[in-house]
Amino acid sequence: MSNQDVNQSKRRFLIAATTAVGGVATAAVAAPFVLSMTPSERAKAAGAPVEVDISKIEPGAMITVEWRGKPVWIVNRSQEMLEGLGQLEEQLIDPALAVPQQPDYAKNETRSIKPSLMVLVGICTHLGCSPTSKLSQGQEGMGDDWPGGFFCPCHGSKFDLAGRVFKGSPAPINLEVPPHYYLSDSRLLIGADKEA
Repeated sequence: MSNQDVNQSKRRFLIAATTAVGGVATAAVAAPFVLSMTPSERAKAAGAPVEVDISKIEPGAMITVEWRGKPVWIVNRSQEMLEGLGQLEEQLIDPALAVPQQPDYAKNETRSIKPSLMVLVGICTHLGCSPTSKLSQGQEGMGDDWPGGFFCPCHGSKFDLAGRVFKGSPAPINLEVPPHYYLSDSRLLIGADKEA
């Protein structure tokens, strides 16, 4: 074996080793920059939009996500739940949605963009407690005439399945509908309105 063959072999090894070390160093340097582009937990708490996968919410079921440090409920209302909404107007404080607790695109009977999917901030408008979900009709302790919705155990406020407050409740106004829009049939963005 000649010196030239040994030098070529060493050269190839050094080039490969240098390339590998350079690649690892580049990845190590680039990682913080890439991670800095995603919103921090502090930014999310301050109001950065939150993307949610809604594809696995069964009809009649609810999930809870966090936006701005608040619980946000997403309910996939069944056809039976939707049919019950139109029968409650005389029992509600603000059935016409005069108090702006929802964006204009949710100012309808279902208070939603898609009738089956409801998006609500889960904080009672009375004193800021978090109501419990009572999604089905006639739940224990709620009476046979209970159409389903949300009940605040702190002071007894009741809300229907569109977050509208019932008469006789301490809560003065409906639950808040946050700004939101659908990125696709399975993805929802909470905390931003769709740009025109």
